[in-house]
Amino acid sequence: MADQRAALTWTEDQIPVSDRFDDPYYSLQNGLEETRHVFLAGNDLPARFAPGFRIAELGFGTGLNMLTVWSEWEKTGQTTPLSFTSFEAFPMAHDDMSRALASFPELAPWSARFLAQWQGGTCDLGTLHLEVIKGDARLTLPEWDGQADAWFLDGFSPAKNPELWGADLMQHVAEHTATGGTAATYTAAGFVRRGLEEAGFSVTRTPGYGRKRHMTRAFRP
Repeated sequence: MADQRAALTWTEDQIPVSDRFDDPYYSLQNGLEETRHVFLAGNDLPARFAPGFRIAELGFGTGLNMLTVWSEWEKTGQTTPLSFTSFEAFPMAHDDMSRALASFPELAPWSARFLAQWQGGTCDLGTLHLEVIKGDARLTLPEWDGQADAWFLDGFSPAKNPELWGADLMQHVAEHTATGGTAATYTAAGFVRRGLEEAGFSVTRTPGYGRKRHMTRAFRP
């Protein structure tokens, strides 16, 4: 099932919706602010930025999360590369990615630099070292030899994409999280929180973004 292109449909507001999972790639309200609320603030970023910081993600999608955190990395004056590794089973076509990211003019300087070089796989953008690992994360994450200081858990809805939220996968997330590392996700589904807790995370439910009442933050002691 790995290494297939994402099939999608566009809403009238130019938001991509996955045909496979019948779920939008980001908030219908404001995808950029959702990313800032859930994944940056949810992982105490940019306050935790430090040389050599490592982020990992489940679900690369449009690249919005990566661009948002990369822009903050540069704005805070970091000069060493940020490491960003994402696991994606159904990569979006370059043209679709460009179309989606055009909705976020605030990120245009970073989107342009990224799209000019992006051909899949790894990408050296100077202050960002990006690696997108294609395939089913249940198979690829256990084989990854990296560790993350922060995780962005951004698969499609657990109700529609349960494969990316199972307890076994959350255990692998924990095993690839540095001591003192964190994870954040927009979902507050009970089975996701329990999976993180069983994997050794300390889990809290906090206010979500927009219409989502709650989200989840996790800390690995």
